[in-house]
Amino acid sequence: MSELIVIGYGDRAGAEAALATVQDLQRDQIVRLNGLAVVSVDEEGRTHVDTSNRVVGVTAATGALWGTIFGILFLVPAVGALTGAALGGLVGRLSQSGIDDRFREQVGDLLRPGSAAVVLMAGKLTEDKFTAAMQRHGGTVLKTSLSDEDEKDLAERLAGPD
Repeated sequence: MSELIVIGYGDRAGAEAALATVQDLQRDQIVRLNGLAVVSVDEEGRTHVDTSNRVVGVTAATGALWGTIFGILFLVPAVGALTGAALGGLVGRLSQSGIDDRFREQVGDLLRPGSAAVVLMAGKLTEDKFTAAMQRHGGTVLKTSLSDEDEKDLAERLAGPD
């Protein structure tokens, strides 16, 4: 099961400090990351995404899944704006697996002009140690899960027909 965690902060500096802690936790094997990024919104309301080059062990399928989830959460303004049956099917499947419109709305509410968030997809997470390490940064935490079956199904859909 993968956990999708979004931790919102009032400014980019707070998110950057939290990002450094997440990277330390990865090095200490408290979290195994499948994706990691900082998303910030400038004063004009434009979204900026910085992905970490220090995420190790990400397979092509997991990377594609992370990219799709990330795009749907932050880069597609509304599900209605999506075109194509395959992408529409993926959005439907994401909704069934916990990444629904409500979660997307909560993420959108978290990211206002001047704010930022650390976004991570964790394949493994030692909850108590992760929480203890991240508490010093504060922030607003949003979390949802993808079951192993849903994650595998989504990865296979992204891979396309053989």
